[in-house]
Amino acid sequence: MSPYESEPVDRLVAASADGEDQAVEAALRPRLLEEFIGQERVREQLSLVLQAARKRGAAPDHVLLSGPPGLGKTTLSMIIAAELNAPIRITSGPAIQHAGDLAAILSSLTEGEVLFLDEIHRMSRPAEEMLYMAMEDFRVDVIVGKGPGATAIPLELPPFTLVGATTRAGLLPPPLRDRFGFTGHMEFYAPAELERVVHRSAGLLDVEIDPAGAAEIAGRSRGTPRIANRLLRRVRDFAQVRHDGLVSREIAARALEVYEVDARGLDRLDRAVLEALLKLFGGGPVGLSTLAVAVGEEAETVEEVAEPFLVREGLLARTPRGRIATAAAWHHLGLTPPQAQGAPKGARGGQQGGLWGDGQA
Repeated sequence: MSPYESEPVDRLVAASADGEDQAVEAALRPRLLEEFIGQERVREQLSLVLQAARKRGAAPDHVLLSGPPGLGKTTLSMIIAAELNAPIRITSGPAIQHAGDLAAILSSLTEGEVLFLDEIHRMSRPAEEMLYMAMEDFRVDVIVGKGPGATAIPLELPPFTLVGATTRAGLLPPPLRDRFGFTGHMEFYAPAELERVVHRSAGLLDVEIDPAGAAEIAGRSRGTPRIANRLLRRVRDFAQVRHDGLVSREIAARALEVYEVDARGLDRLDRAVLEALLKLFGGGPVGLSTLAVAVGEEAETVEEVAEPFLVREGLLARTPRGRIATAAAWHHLGLTPPQAQGAPKGARGGQQGGLWGDGQA
């Protein structure tokens, strides 16, 4: 399972979306490719694909969008439909558990329609095999009857464009990946791009914000527009209730301090993992299960929810001997590494010799 699929959405910095996020995102989504912020390379490549298809008067190649959640895969799928002036059908891999489920959707498509299939890697194998033929030949075989008397009835499909989205492209079988004519990988956003996202969303939400306030929110958003929009809404609440409504750097910082999101985007769970690793185990190495017990969480929660971001930020590293903290982790929490304190040999280099002897858990 992807760490993103197991991430609890009640975390303010969760990249996955809950009902409130989905409702707000519908109002904030850009409608056209030129309005979409960030992902410059994917946007340019996709623009060429769509323009060429319009000139030919044909459906464009199938599109695969991969990358972490919250970066705009669903938004891009809707933009593709809007740019083609075509309707869009939205479903997800987990919702298609039988080949018949997929056949019912495909048989009801109209010519040129866009089919958006989210989390395509979680689709069942029988449906996946049916999709091969539908993507390549615009045809599906419907099985009628059971046993030796079963017969396959070929069903012709109108040309359509499949837009698949996945957080784990590596789980897609090669035959499925090869049938996509265009593959775009979504990257995390730079702070400057997120500032533009925050300013645009603030305008749509009628929030008064200055450039410094937008920069403060962007810097704590983990490179993810969805998180930036969520933090903006919480900062807006703080500014309206406790101040005059203007979001400045100071107001944004104070608001996110209340919500326990620090200057680097770490929340309570992230800091608890780092503090246990540094204060209890001298920076590691320490085993996952031992670290989880110290934090008071399940090992899966630490590994799948907290660690991916900490590793990406260069605050934590996974090694064969266990988890270790980097110099950046000590600096972020304002602590001094053991070697800088003249610690005994067992504690130098971030090892926990005094507690576990050989540094293993």
